[in-house]
Amino acid sequence: MSFLSPAAASSRRCRRVDNEFITASAEETIERGRDLAKSLAPPVMVLLSGELGSGKTTLAKGIVAGLGAAREEDVTSPTFTLVHVYHNHCKVFHVDLYRVEQFRDLETLGLEDVFAEPAILIIEWSEQFPLRSDWPALCVHLEHLEGDRRRIRVSRR
Repeated sequence: MSFLSPAAASSRRCRRVDNEFITASAEETIERGRDLAKSLAPPVMVLLSGELGSGKTTLAKGIVAGLGAAREEDVTSPTFTLVHVYHNHCKVFHVDLYRVEQFRDLETLGLEDVFAEPAILIIEWSEQFPLRSDWPALCVHLEHLEGDRRRIRVSRR
């Protein structure tokens, strides 16, 4: 496990879009997360990106619930705590890097320890994530359209 420079971290992102979905409500976005969960098996990283309010946490609710790790109403944004850990059938780490401003802030999270055992790592604001890992990755970019509509683009790395 090693750290990447911000430029190197962004250059390793997924490039080709495998699937694209439009959702019309938060409920549909959660359901898409449940659908994505069916294709996930540890170890894997789910790299969520998109502007503020694009639905990253809503999608994460569906993923965590779809994995059977927690009920969707129990999944909240880890914006202030930065990391939530859920486990039932498998260990799921839900990380929000929105408030991480400096590399030193990231180091205090101990995210490199996440890779010690197979798990599912869901990262909101994944463009801030500078750790190198050979775990497979599912890249999900969310875009707020109008009203409650969201465009969700999914690709694998």
